[in-house]
Amino acid sequence: MSETAARRGGLNQFLNSIADSGLEALRAIRGRRGSERDIVALCQELLTTTGEATGTAVARELVAVYRDLDEGGRRAFFASLLRDFDVEPARIDAAGAAYAKDRNLANRLALSRAVEAPRQELFRRIHTAPEGGATLVRMREQLLGLTGDDPRLEAIDADLRHLLKAWFNRGFLTLERIDWNTPAAVLERLIGYESVHEIRGWDDLRRRLAADRRCFAFFHPALPGDPVIFVEVALVQGLPDAIAPLIDRNGPVLDPARADTAIFYSINNCHDGLQGISFGNFLIKQVVLELQRELPALDTFATLSPVPGFARWLAQNLERLAPPLLDPSELPAIRTLLDTKPSEPLLGPLEKPLMPLAAHYLVSERRGDEPLDPVARFHLRNGARLERINWLADRSDRGLRSALGIMVNYLYEPRAIEKNHEAYVRDQTVVASTRVGRLLPRKI
Repeated sequence: MSETAARRGGLNQFLNSIADSGLEALRAIRGRRGSERDIVALCQELLTTTGEATGTAVARELVAVYRDLDEGGRRAFFASLLRDFDVEPARIDAAGAAYAKDRNLANRLALSRAVEAPRQELFRRIHTAPEGGATLVRMREQLLGLTGDDPRLEAIDADLRHLLKAWFNRGFLTLERIDWNTPAAVLERLIGYESVHEIRGWDDLRRRLAADRRCFAFFHPALPGDPVIFVEVALVQGLPDAIAPLIDRNGPVLDPARADTAIFYSINNCHDGLQGISFGNFLIKQVVLELQRELPALDTFATLSPVPGFARWLAQNLERLAPPLLDPSELPAIRTLLDTKPSEPLLGPLEKPLMPLAAHYLVSERRGDEPLDPVARFHLRNGARLERINWLADRSDRGLRSALGIMVNYLYEPRAIEKNHEAYVRDQTVVASTRVGRLLPRKI
């Protein structure tokens, strides 16, 4: 076990010891008023408990009760969070009026307390329990699964997201390299979390951790032994234009000292409950620094990334693209491609019209002010340049179905990362290479 993992385990042991010490006091208190394991009553008890040890004991019990809830129980619990642990509008109005009349510090703090829902303090106290942080991450994941049915739950999500952003900031994350000596429990989680290019068992994973591969993950004390996000890296010569050689379990192993390029070919956020909390920017930058220290000969850092929404976007917008961006004579073949299971024989004659459309999709199609493609948003926001679009780079069923086989190289040039990032966040500029610019379609 690594030193970091040992520290994470020690934290839970420490919290358990605090909870154990408060258990007797808690039993004495409850002996006078009766034992209660109803989750809403536990929430109210947790908010009114003043002792640290007894508070941690209640929080541990609440966590155990929450984990035993079925979906109906969770729905009832979330409904209670909305009903019984929400802000009081009259209190906000009074505090706002007092602050408007006299903008002193005391009135400002009173207004700040009034606009914070009591459930935020409840979440803070749950966080003190052993496994409390992990439970809140899981709670948010389950909450997000219900917000589509009940938009009112978005108020709870806003409170949870606010706190999780603070607790899971970069200062609490630890970067660790994952290799074949990493504990098996962590390696098993990696196999399960891989969502970009499936890891088909231990032999597949062994190749992805070979001498010419690297894997790095961020860990957080609230999730001991469980990565928050991880990235897989291939050390190669030159910029690759296809994914198959990078994930071929039988491919030759390159001497890493001969590599000049590091390719980030799979980045995975591991917990749906941390959705909307960005770790990738810090991860990529730190991994670049780690690789530069280990292998000074590396001079190119790039990705080989999917374009997950391209086929769907093309199917939904084909008619409006022809014209002005597509010759109407090419419509029948593309329509046939989209109406059937995409295959290499069908794609073969369509490189000429589809590559410019892919460039247009990545550079010009927008969701609000940002690019429509989620992977493009991620890398451009992190300071990458849209370097190259690769034809038939992913010939897997998934790659053909979602992106017609197209993949993209995003280039992370260390000296330009911050400049590109600023251009994107300030003006939503898509920084693209001349090669990509030449692909952009001209109006017909």
